[in-house]
Amino acid sequence: MPTIYDVAREAGVSAATVSRVLNGAQTVDPDMVARVLAAVRELGYRPNAVARNLRRSRTTLWAVIISDIGNPFFTATVRGIEDVAQQAGYSVVLCNSDEDPGKEETYVAAALSEQMAGVIISSSGSVKAAKNLLDSPIPVVAIDRELPRGVVDTVVVDNEAGARAATEHLRTAGYRRIACITGPEGVSTADLRLRGYTEALSGTPIVVRTDFREQGGFDAMSSLLSSPERPDAVFVANNLMTVGALRCLAEHGVDVPGEMGLVGFDEIPWADLVRPSLTTVAQPTYELGRMAARLLVDRIATPSAEPATVVLPAELRPRQSSAR
Repeated sequence: MPTIYDVAREAGVSAATVSRVLNGAQTVDPDMVARVLAAVRELGYRPNAVARNLRRSRTTLWAVIISDIGNPFFTATVRGIEDVAQQAGYSVVLCNSDEDPGKEETYVAAALSEQMAGVIISSSGSVKAAKNLLDSPIPVVAIDRELPRGVVDTVVVDNEAGARAATEHLRTAGYRRIACITGPEGVSTADLRLRGYTEALSGTPIVVRTDFREQGGFDAMSSLLSSPERPDAVFVANNLMTVGALRCLAEHGVDVPGEMGLVGFDEIPWADLVRPSLTTVAQPTYELGRMAARLLVDRIATPSAEPATVVLPAELRPRQSSAR
């Protein structure tokens, strides 16, 4: 394999000049740049990535730590991250915390020990993981969920407004006892969607907190059906819990939307295909990922800039499940 010294001899320059050209220095004479690049092409030279990273004390990898790889929400989100990362010369390592703060802490520790160029994280709520990230020099962007007790670049949707629109939609459709199934306390998406629900409610809140999983949605809906104050509609605060809630309603023979209206937060690929079709609050998932990656590129370039928060709109998509 040709070395940097072979390129230097071919181009008639020093090895230091070759290094400066390959690292993008703007102060090298254009004629020398042209000669070095011509020599690189002629010899088929490839820089030693390991050695380069050791010199930089950082890799060209991003850790993308998501809370649940089984959630379709993250498919387009990660695609948006990866598209921007590739254009900027970075590669993505995907880490699934599985809604487990312990796993999240392990992945954060790995990202720090490997000196990754940046971290994009959808937090499961671990305060320890957040503190370790904030105490490190590695650039961080929070996506979908705010980072606990930390101020970093953040990209979220307007969770309150989306939940408020969903609840108001159910009220307008004629439902009166509207329940909310939401996620764990302390997770920003769960808390903000609950807040939007209560803001739009005219009656007494009926709230069940669970995890953000399908079985959690099933169990929460089961408890609502057995309640003396059984609701006639429910707002479910994420897509997986919505699937579980629908499965529970089907197993109990509850007619949707006649006996129970339903709106889920997050679009589901088959929302138009099922009968009744499913009313959802859709998030701009690809744009969430793209914007988070864009912020990380900017943060790497300008570490001292003030943290930015980007709030994207959510869109209510009315369908049959909420049409009484």
